Amino acid sequence: MSGFPAEGMEATQVLVVSDPGASRRFYEDVLGAEVFREYGTSVVLRFLGTWMLLVGAGGPTPDKPAVSFAPPPDPDTVSHEITIRVPDCRSAYETLRARGAEFLTPPLESESEIRCFFRDPDGHLMEISEAKPSG
Repeated sequence: MSGFPAEGMEATQVLVVSDPGASRRFYEDVLGAEVFREYGTSVVLRFLGTWMLLVGAGGPTPDKPAVSFAPPPDPDTVSHEITIRVPDCRSAYETLRARGAEFLTPPLESESEIRCFFRDPDGHLMEISEAKPSG
């Protein structure tokens, strides 16, 4: 296909949430995302150079006739994750924890990285990860 991708295109991650206001506060206050605009029950955010769209649950529409949107039914079963690469995982962990993020564990170190996981209000999994120098 000619012209795809093309200059000027951008991708947006859509997260289905149960309470757009609570999710907006989490992404804005805890993660530092910038609210770009709101319409209906949707919130458009700018976060680390990407677009995020928080939308409420909903049924099929004419352009997606067999598709329903719903928040994750089980936060322990994941099909999507957002990873944030950070220069200092332990420092980011302390900052986000102080802002209200609830982590599954403190940062754990492996051979190649230091990482830990937390969830947004609907259970979407998020990771902060620090790459360790190789060699």
